[in-house]
This record gives sequence, structure tokens and C-alpha cells, in this order.
Amino acid sequence: MPIDDTREQQPLLVTMGDAAGIGPEIVLRALMREDAPAALVLGCPQALRRAAALLAPGSAWPIAVLESPADFAACPPRCIPVWAPPGLPGGLEALPWGQIDERAGRAAAACIEAAVRLLQAGTGRAIVTAPIHKEALSAAGVPYPGHTEMLQALAAPAGGAAPPVRMMLANEELRVVLVTIHMALRRALEVLDFDAVLSTIRIAHGAAAAWGQAAPRIAVAGLNPHAGEGGLFGDEEVRFIAPAVQAARAEGIDARGPYAPDTVFMRARHAPPRHPGEFDLVVAMTHDHGLIPVKYLGVEEGVNVTLGLPFVRTSPDHGTAFDIAGRGVADDASLRAALRMALALSAGG
Repeated sequence: MPIDDTREQQPLLVTMGDAAGIGPEIVLRALMREDAPAALVLGCPQALRRAAALLAPGSAWPIAVLESPADFAACPPRCIPVWAPPGLPGGLEALPWGQIDERAGRAAAACIEAAVRLLQAGTGRAIVTAPIHKEALSAAGVPYPGHTEMLQALAAPAGGAAPPVRMMLANEELRVVLVTIHMALRRALEVLDFDAVLSTIRIAHGAAAAWGQAAPRIAVAGLNPHAGEGGLFGDEEVRFIAPAVQAARAEGIDARGPYAPDTVFMRARHAPPRHPGEFDLVVAMTHDHGLIPVKYLGVEEGVNVTLGLPFVRTSPDHGTAFDIAGRGVADDASLRAALRMALALSAGG
């Protein structure tokens, strides 16, 4: 996606998330900071005001309810601009904290759809999504299991196919792109093949190019211990992972590997000046192979990025935290990291 100078002047579009979870609270905490980026919140003003009551007395900034997203430019400083998109159900401010409710699912879906439509119309810089609850979406009859699938469908051109997407989890030291995500490990082993690996490398390369990184160094992690030891500990590396890397290189992509998965993440970790990373991205075969090293560096700094979309979308690396919703103790660190990442990626970083 080419960087649009006009879009860089637009606000980030921040969706409220599940109204019964910690989404409204962390959105307010993150955007009340003096160094917060310009952002327009898509959500229910009443639900956000309920969340504001959880914060320290007198600390919450006023919520400015906009009639239209176009009113963002006229919003006064030290206010949280909020636009309620069409389709929000009533009574969100009265939902029990920490419980699945179809109204919260409907509201979350309406905010996501509206954010995509605004971006497609040229309003907004990138999307940052607060956590949603998959069961609430299902209860609302939303035909997608989560953010990724819904965004993928919304990004499809009229009458066209949805773009292939991949999940990247990233922080300031490590960026990992996954070939397979939320499925049983046995199932993941079944779906891994040459096409899946090569497609992931291509998507990772294309996304980095869209950020302004024309020749990213991509390390591909093996599947088996020691990357299979030439077939001694498994032959997936020989059969299709190494051939996919070679095919990517033939296309001009700087892909290397497969490397032993127990060391490649350390090699890629970028922590200058003592440890400059050898690679810009790591492609991992399965969910836990890829996410454990990123999360070990700090969940509070982890950011979920959807690659392959025609726009930038980031999200905090945690869920709705129903167990602490409504207590006023939610940590906004991961959402702040998602805001920073959205700014960087939409500016070519």
C-alpha cells in the first residue's frame, strides 16, 4: 500500500471494542495522554463515559460527541472525539461488566465496519482495534470469528476475492509473521505446504515494502528441531520449506533459511547497540513457535498487525479481560504500543 501524504494528516481510527470488556477503558487511558496521536474513536459515547467513571476522579478528559467524522478537525484539544457509527444498539452503557452479550457483539462489528468504510472513503490514517469477544460476535450473528476474518472480508473489492492475510505479532525488537494461526497443532501440520509458506513470505515482503522497507531481510524458521537436520528429525524443511524459500529468492525476495526455530528469534532480535538484529522479519510455521518469543519480551509491548490488507490495522496483544472489566485497573500499554505501531507503519516505518 503506497504511503499517502494526505492520509498521514488524518487521525487514527480507534474502535471501542467490546463494551463489556476493558476496551473502552484502555482507549480512554491511551488517548488521554499528552503524547497520544490524533485519533477518532468509533463507539458509543455513553459506554465510554461509563468507562471514564472508572478512572481517577477529575482525570478523564471530556468526551466530544461528533455528528460526523468530518467534525474531527473542529474538536477542541484535551477532548476525546467520539463518533457513534450507524447500527449501534442502545443500552450499551448498562451492560453487565465482564459478560458476553450480543449487543456488545453487534456494536463491535458496527464500529469495525464503519472504520473500514471511512478508510476506503479516504478518511483516516489507519485502524487500531480495541479487543472484541468472539462469542459476543457469534451471539450477534456476525459471520466472522474475529477481527482478522471480518477485516479481510470488508477489504475485498466489490465482486472480488478477499485478499490473503497473515498475522504478525511485533514489538520494537522483533517482528514475527505466522503461516498458521488459531488451529489445533495437528491441523496446522496438515495445512502447512509449499504454497502456504511461499504465500506468507510474499505477504511479509509486500507489507514491509508498503512500510517503506524495500528489501526486508526475512528469516524463515523451520518446523522441526534443528530445522530437521537434513530430514533426520522430520522432512518438512526438505520437502517444502526450503523450496519455498528458494522460490521466494528467485522472485527477488531476500528470504533465508530454514533456520533452527530455537535460535532464529535470538538472531533476529533487534536491540541496538549491543545486539543489532540479523533479520527484519521472521516467518514462523505455527502460532506458538512464533508468538512465544515475542510475548516473552513483554506482552505489554506486543502488537497484533494484520498483513495483506490494503490499509494498516493494529491491535493490542490481549483480549477483553472480562475478569478485570469494570474495576478500573486495566493496563493500556499494549494499546499505546498499537497506536505507535500504526503511526510508524502508516508513515513507512
